[in-house]
Amino acid sequence: MAEERIRFGILGCANIARKNSRAINMSPNSLIHAIGSRSLEKAAAFASANNLSPEVKLYGSYDEVLDDPAVDAVYIPLPTSLHLEWALKSAQKKKHILLEKPPALSVQDLDIIIEACNTNGVQLMDGTMWMHHPRTHKMKQLLGNPDLFGNLNSVHSNFTFSAPADFLQNDIRVKPDMDALGALGDAGWYCIRSILWANDYQMPQTVTALPGCVVNDAGVILACGAAFLWQDGRVATFSCSFLSDMSMDLIVNGSKGVLRLHDFVIPYEEDSASYFSTSNVNLTQLHTGWDSKPSEHLVMTELPQESLMIQEFARLVKSVRDSGGKADSQWPAITRKTQVLLNAVNKSIQAGLLSVTL
Repeated sequence: MAEERIRFGILGCANIARKNSRAINMSPNSLIHAIGSRSLEKAAAFASANNLSPEVKLYGSYDEVLDDPAVDAVYIPLPTSLHLEWALKSAQKKKHILLEKPPALSVQDLDIIIEACNTNGVQLMDGTMWMHHPRTHKMKQLLGNPDLFGNLNSVHSNFTFSAPADFLQNDIRVKPDMDALGALGDAGWYCIRSILWANDYQMPQTVTALPGCVVNDAGVILACGAAFLWQDGRVATFSCSFLSDMSMDLIVNGSKGVLRLHDFVIPYEEDSASYFSTSNVNLTQLHTGWDSKPSEHLVMTELPQESLMIQEFARLVKSVRDSGGKADSQWPAITRKTQVLLNAVNKSIQAGLLSVTL
């Protein structure tokens, strides 16, 4: 007998929900049970545009999705300003929560969400897809190799894209009442997560925003950067922007090796991804070149990273639903550390680039 899949309800019909509705349908342990929007017409239009099964329930409110007893978990792609309200309501209805990033506007709000999930025994995970790609695991093995990588010294991460004029005027990510953290909360989230990932989630001692932060007329961040410093001398920098051409670079420098990739957020190809490494490299005798070139490592995947995220989330949910297990605490802990650093960067920006000590 086939195992019963995790039944998802989706709250809202945002653009990212199109990608993740496809991901849910591609995941072997998940299915879309319900779509909720602010109107039944919008829910129906979303189902039609994304070729969803006629068996999917369509609701004209988010509350109706939460009241559906068949829904095991909800995916929440709503504006960040609505996350606290709907994550709390979802947890209180015993629905497991896959929450778009950034999960909250502040650490305080996120702590309320995490506490509600703990109290109600539901799983919480944020929507950072690249964490679930098999390439990420392979790269982590490299960073842990004392001969090929050595000790971690520095990390440099950036995620930028050149947003069109309509985005810069009308997208929720530039509206102070919807996603007040702007490019920092959107693109910067990925950069901060990559820095934490490379550092085994050890928190830095200080966070300092870099000069050159750009804000729109409403005060929402369009571009910014920051530097992190650890007590033992490790450093990291990142930059994020809605104003520069597409880049998703990650460079991790060790005492004996270097990891490089240029598409860490979204791989160039859906079914494969590569990374580059060098180890113990020197210049040639007359310094006319390198004595070895970077090695390219190709990692194949049967499912795209967003489906792997859904699959892992559903696996954790199934453990709670079917086996009486406890929700996994690792993912909320990683989410919280990312949120702490995100808000520290914003605090440094607001303080005129003063360092924030954690």
